[in-house]
Amino acid sequence: MARLETHAENHAVARTSWLRAAVLGANDGIVSTASLIVGVAAAGAARGDILLTGMAGLVAGAMSMAAGEYVSVSSQADSEAADLARERRELATQPEQELAELTDIYIGRGLPVELARQVAAHLNAGDALAAHARDELGLSEHSAARPIQAALTSAATFAVGAALPLAAVTITPLGAMVAIVSGASLAFLALLGAIAARAGGAEPWKPTARVTFWGALAMAITAMIGSLFGAVV
Repeated sequence: MARLETHAENHAVARTSWLRAAVLGANDGIVSTASLIVGVAAAGAARGDILLTGMAGLVAGAMSMAAGEYVSVSSQADSEAADLARERRELATQPEQELAELTDIYIGRGLPVELARQVAAHLNAGDALAAHARDELGLSEHSAARPIQAALTSAATFAVGAALPLAAVTITPLGAMVAIVSGASLAFLALLGAIAARAGGAEPWKPTARVTFWGALAMAITAMIGSLFGAVV
């Protein structure tokens, strides 16, 4: 029997394994570094101290993001591996129960009982573990945990994001540092939201507004704290 002709499709879900880490890293890099810069500048620090603080935040933040992503995504990978190992044992020791379980899943999705049995039996006769991983556990190639990819992506995008407000510091008059760095960082965040939305196949307005709002809130609070402590000192 000839196979049905198909057309190529480029689904955004295929990018979720790295897109989440990239957006998180870049967003955190812009917001945390800009907030540090704004807070220190509001306290009346010199340009050299502001740059040193921003550079320290960039390095520490990138390393922290890499370590945090690696540890958290590794935990996810460990859980996935444990579930697959358990499923492999159950397929070896309880094949009939596993076949019935897969059949029930397809019935629950709307297939007639007899057709659900046929589909489950056919898939079990092939790669049974892949069928159960996908339909019972919800695991797929696109959603699989990749700790190293997540760590490197997050660290690299954090560094890029943090470098943007730092670059603004070098060309901004000291007296206008808070206003210009804040405005530039909000523009960077809006651009990040639009790029992330485009990469994920979504409309840009909501993601752009979301990252801009939370970034503005973080910088405003930090600037207020910096002003208070600077006044006290």
